[in-house]
Amino acid sequence: MAALAISGSGMAAAAGTDVTGQKYSDAQSALSSAGFKPVVDTVAGDQNAWPDCVVTRTQKRTVQPPANSSGSATNEMLVSLNCEAGVASATKPGNSAASPEGKAAAAAAAKKSSGGSS
Repeated sequence: MAALAISGSGMAAAAGTDVTGQKYSDAQSALSSAGFKPVVDTVAGDQNAWPDCVVTRTQKRTVQPPANSSGSATNEMLVSLNCEAGVASATKPGNSAASPEGKAAAAAAAKKSSGGSS
């Protein structure tokens, strides 16, 4: 029973740092506020700058200080980024406009363009 309580509390702590689906610029802020150093682990695509890429995966890692030093451990969060364009065009790769990801990207782009003109 005690093991169940411990594992449950660990999952709750990890849930507070779930930045999957967020833009990397927003994820960096959230992770830094939670005491983690964001580290880009993998990148798919090259159509967007890192701040505009979407976080697709995270993994917590603790880096121990060098031996015989007075340093402390560093809490890092490894992130994988999707830097493809939101929706594919004739000249740029990206998600199909018919896919759930493409529909979401198209809707977000439409909302952004209509919100920016007001």
